[in-house]
Amino acid sequence: MNNKEYGSIVLRELEHTLSSIDTLKAEEFVGLIESVQEVYCAGAGRSGFQVKGFAMRLMHMGITSFVVGETCTPNIKENGLLVICSGSGETKSLVNHANKAKEVGAYIALITINPNSSIAQLADVVIEISAPSPKSAKQGEIASIQPMGSLFEQSEGLFMDILIMMLMERKKMTSDTMFGRHANME
Repeated sequence: MNNKEYGSIVLRELEHTLSSIDTLKAEEFVGLIESVQEVYCAGAGRSGFQVKGFAMRLMHMGITSFVVGETCTPNIKENGLLVICSGSGETKSLVNHANKAKEVGAYIALITINPNSSIAQLADVVIEISAPSPKSAKQGEIASIQPMGSLFEQSEGLFMDILIMMLMERKKMTSDTMFGRHANME
């Protein structure tokens, strides 16, 4: 196959995963973000890369956000929000983060393949993305031609960008407004 043929298949896969995300859960996720003072973002591997991009976009919106594990990230407090991206929902370090968040009275939002995972049991809102991954006991409803967990990782990244657009609409923000917070020391 050539690049356009692969591209067409990947886009169909993404259409399937993104359209299967529960609308009410997405609204609940946005509501949680709006209700807290600080958002902490955590993930491992490629999911970690995706959630770092989400933390950056929250910052561009003027929402206080941190990436868990960075040296300048403060402690999470009561009524903070921990956003976790984990296909399996069982990554040990992320389970530990979720337990600590619950211990201090913070909220948890999880983006996952497995809505019955350990982290899902602790979460206040669970976004299920129906994609396959070799790390998840639960597999999605679609077979993917892409390697490993690529479809999940792409879907979670796009879903978080969609959350940002939902927040922008609610806050009446534009891309130009957000660009005013873009890094100026690159």
